[in-house]
Amino acid sequence: MIKTDILIIGAGPTGLFTVFEAGLLKLKCHLIDALPQAGGQLTELYPKKPIYDIPAFPEVLAGDLVDNLMEQIKPFEPGFTLGERAEDIEKLEDDSFIVTTDKGTKHHARVIAIAGGLGSFEPRKPPIPKLTDFEDRGVSYMVKNPESYRDKDVVIAGGGDSALDWSIFLADVASNVTLIHRRNEFRGALESVDRVKELKDMGKIKLITPAEVIDVNGNGHLENVLVRKNSDPKEDFEMQTDFFIPLFGLSPKLGPIANWGLDIEKNAIKVDNSLDYQTNIPGIYAIGDVNTYPGKLKLILCGFHEATLMCQSAYQRIHPDKKYVMKYTTVGGVTGFDGSKKQAPKAVVKSID
Repeated sequence: MIKTDILIIGAGPTGLFTVFEAGLLKLKCHLIDALPQAGGQLTELYPKKPIYDIPAFPEVLAGDLVDNLMEQIKPFEPGFTLGERAEDIEKLEDDSFIVTTDKGTKHHARVIAIAGGLGSFEPRKPPIPKLTDFEDRGVSYMVKNPESYRDKDVVIAGGGDSALDWSIFLADVASNVTLIHRRNEFRGALESVDRVKELKDMGKIKLITPAEVIDVNGNGHLENVLVRKNSDPKEDFEMQTDFFIPLFGLSPKLGPIANWGLDIEKNAIKVDNSLDYQTNIPGIYAIGDVNTYPGKLKLILCGFHEATLMCQSAYQRIHPDKKYVMKYTTVGGVTGFDGSKKQAPKAVVKSID
């Protein structure tokens, strides 16, 4: 039995930052994630993609943000159960909880913080014969390491932000990038659409619309794709390629959490945002993209804010007889559970004559 103060379900950026905020309150955290490493979607889907809306970082790669969060929480020594999915929950008479994973690992905690992002997700795969035969052999549903495509021929399919952004990024990496979309119009940001068209005019991206990939072929590894233009079989043609990346988004699911008796609305967990992001079950909170409330914005920044307020409420639940007086880290520094401390600089007061 793994015992902790706060059990965090989801080791994405919001879950990781929760460890920091809880650590300032001397609360111990343990995280469960179905993925084999921390970082959530940032690590699994786009570790090399730049993020622009993190305070004090004009630009930071998703993977670097995860690395920084892991470094930030190191003093608080969180525990991790990775590669396992939170399956069952039991509420005990003392209002604490036992959560069991799909592999039988049990966790005991006074507070549960669900920070599962989109939940468990699967890529939306186009209905192409033999597509699964070439998975990890030329067919991928996400870009983990752009260097894998260095000087290679790459075909990307899709019309959203991911397809546009990766076409732009890989234009400077791959020898040839072809973007195929079944419509002439794109769903992504106008700035990205304009940039793709600029790169097309420069000869750095080949753009084929309206069209779609209808078959894949190769001997052990992907060698070519069959493209159909204008929905007309007479216009089918083969295109040689080393990689095919269909980017049609993700199909999010809450998974077993949906059976825990929580109030669910459109695949998200309803919370009270007037105070602490608690669910309809006292002691269970939901923060980050997994929750919903009036005015909800699915931004990493918002998840950090929600985690901060949630931890304050969790402290009062765990220590109802104590009153916590908030201290600024600029004054008190950061003290880890092992007694190590990053000392804040002393304030300097100058008089003005």
